[in-house]
Amino acid sequence: MNTDTAAAAWAGPRTAPRRRTGRRIAIGFAALLFICLSVVLGCRTADTDGITPVPQLLAFLPWLLVPLGVALLLALYTHWWSGVLWAVILLGLLAWFLQPYGRTGDPIGPAYAELSVLTSNVEFGQGTGSLVTAVRREEPDVVFVQECDGACEKTLRRELGEEYPNHRSVSGGGSEGSVILSRLALRSAKAVEGTMGMPAAIAEVRGVDIRLQLAHPMPPVPGQVDVWREELDALHDAVAEDDKTPTVVAGDFNASQDHAAFRPLLDLGLRDAARLDGSGRTPSWPARTAPTFGVQIDHVLVSEDFSSREARFLDLDGTDHRALLVDLTLHRAG
Repeated sequence: MNTDTAAAAWAGPRTAPRRRTGRRIAIGFAALLFICLSVVLGCRTADTDGITPVPQLLAFLPWLLVPLGVALLLALYTHWWSGVLWAVILLGLLAWFLQPYGRTGDPIGPAYAELSVLTSNVEFGQGTGSLVTAVRREEPDVVFVQECDGACEKTLRRELGEEYPNHRSVSGGGSEGSVILSRLALRSAKAVEGTMGMPAAIAEVRGVDIRLQLAHPMPPVPGQVDVWREELDALHDAVAEDDKTPTVVAGDFNASQDHAAFRPLLDLGLRDAARLDGSGRTPSWPARTAPTFGVQIDHVLVSEDFSSREARFLDLDGTDHRALLVDLTLHRAG
């Protein structure tokens, strides 16, 4: 008897079960990925953020292409054709939801005045020094600062008080403090109640009142998702109270357009200034991996009275957020 033939005959029956086992494992892993992705995309389709871990995963919606691609490759490799069909359906949904959300279009009326805005989360005040340097370099008209503790607030007043004599703040330790600095004269406005400070003010630009609102709701961490929703709702209600005054809402929203809790702000007619400039979905957090990997949760939202000339994300030392600098143009009808 031929030795090679005998060896092949002996090996064949033993390798076939291993191949079947490997195929079952691959299909099982792909199915698990498909199920998880279906839950997340199902919540996105149903316009809900669901429960943990769905809100956290929705923040990274574009990156779900990675596990979806792995599952599709496994389905193709194992000839699991129903799995391939499942992947194609999920891919179609994901592609649809990656499209920009919210209104666009040109403001009504000619350009009337210019306004530059910078927003920065300085992470418990640790990025204050780097922020001061950036503000002196970029010279924005208004600065929104989140997670500005007592030491941060004192530093900003000492270092920038001459150039930015006007301010509104909610003082607090750690992440609770927030400050609005302005070259423009400010009048008082009602702050939004929240776990972390969300002050507001009215600025005057060439005789036109501009409403300034700092945003910093709680992040959707496990156990705090309901608080996150409530505080985004509070921001929405504050903006909805007055739809006549030109408005700028800026800060760390701890949310993206893929969150159902965030989209009602865009439904009010607010527009993401970074998106208007073509920088939508540019990661702002975590700064360590941005812009290669991350999510845009820091926004400057503006009413339809504004157009955006330029939006730039700035890397600051000492903080896990990138700052966002936006050059706006105010338009007036008539």
